[in-house]
Amino acid sequence: MEFGKEFYREFAEAWTTQNGYQLGQTISPDLPAADLQRIYRSMDTEHLNWKNGRNDDYKTLIKRGLQNSGVKAQGISPNEVQGWAEVYHAYWKSTGCLFAAKRSQGNQGSTSLWTEVYDEWKKLVNALIQGYNSHGFEAWTIPCLYMAGKHLRLFAMKADDERNKNAVDNDPSAAFRDDFDPESEKHKQLEDCARVLNRIFTVCLSDRAPLAESRKWGIYYIINLLFKTYFKLNSTSLSKNVIKVLTAGRGDMPDFYAFPKSQQVTFKYHEGVLAFLEENYVEAEKHLTEAWNTIHKDATRNKELILTYLIPCHLITTHTLPSEKLLEPYPRLQKLFLPLCRCIKKGELHAFDVALQEGEDEFVKRRIYLTLERGRDIALRNLLRKVFIAGGFVTAKEGELPVRRTRIPVSEFAAAITLGSQEKVDNDEVECLLANMIYKGLMKGYISRDHGMVVLSKSGAFPGTGV
Repeated sequence: MEFGKEFYREFAEAWTTQNGYQLGQTISPDLPAADLQRIYRSMDTEHLNWKNGRNDDYKTLIKRGLQNSGVKAQGISPNEVQGWAEVYHAYWKSTGCLFAAKRSQGNQGSTSLWTEVYDEWKKLVNALIQGYNSHGFEAWTIPCLYMAGKHLRLFAMKADDERNKNAVDNDPSAAFRDDFDPESEKHKQLEDCARVLNRIFTVCLSDRAPLAESRKWGIYYIINLLFKTYFKLNSTSLSKNVIKVLTAGRGDMPDFYAFPKSQQVTFKYHEGVLAFLEENYVEAEKHLTEAWNTIHKDATRNKELILTYLIPCHLITTHTLPSEKLLEPYPRLQKLFLPLCRCIKKGELHAFDVALQEGEDEFVKRRIYLTLERGRDIALRNLLRKVFIAGGFVTAKEGELPVRRTRIPVSEFAAAITLGSQEKVDNDEVECLLANMIYKGLMKGYISRDHGMVVLSKSGAFPGTGV
């Protein structure tokens, strides 16, 4: 199968209008099954057997088709035509492999088909990179890098999943060896993909053309792909390195807010999560809030991801809990957070511990467990606040407003904590807990050990709670 007239017409139209996204569609692997099958069959013909390397004639056919498509009149150079012929030749080979992989999907005994797809698609990406380095590809064509980079990552994950599944099917003990083998190849293709994406990142970052026609306009899309890849590999340190490189070169970059909003949101989300993992909750809250305020109103799944980290941030920075109305569109978040929130609000320590334990697997997976665990301090504060409120008012002098009792026996707090935690707690331990609450600014006052009393501030004994 040769590329048809429709393909060359689309190439010429994209080139004439300098529509990078239309050009990117010409290397999309999301083709109808019939087209993929025709490409696959063409690769086994007598004269064009790509597996044996006898397909240079096909590359020449593609080059001739591009030259005759009408783009010559638009000023495309022979060098650029050669570069695009290399790209589409690699595309032809990779889509043939893709059909073979899809056709055998689910078959028992199939081996490394998605690895072949990945390897052939990687050649396409390398041809694109070579095009920018040696064949003069212009900046308006960078959506082709988006298309190629996005699918390189997807094919890498499919290849890794296929290899790991085959390893377990062929040797059940392999499922256990991965847990102990630090050199495990569990993410072999994805790690390789990260290196290739880094090369694309360099292609964009190193461009010295004026900003109006610079490849730097592709930088945030590629960075976001790198973030997703590094997060999947659990290599957040590499994500921080990307931010450092970006920060160092920001003086020569287009303004961040001139990039598409979708790219801004994805970048700010990852930047916020990175700060969250470093326990820099103020910075994390800033980035995640910006992502929340910028995201499209109908992007429910992405809004849920942002809230997964923004809710724990608010718990730490402002001691505020999400409302049921906020969580209403997100059943998963309701299941995760509402039980904890109700316990914190009511000061129920034992119930908080139970809710935390029940959601532990998901909390650990999302890396928010340790942050949510700190919510126990807020639950304890609310319990102590109940004791303070239950203490009522002291008798006021005539003409004066009543004032709440601020001298509270440690034993009263001890009784409340014992009931709330369902564990016997002695006074020494209670004093330690109270001192910790005062140190963290959750209570205002001091402990008088000689009298066994806690003396609370007459103004704002529990800051931020309105009491």
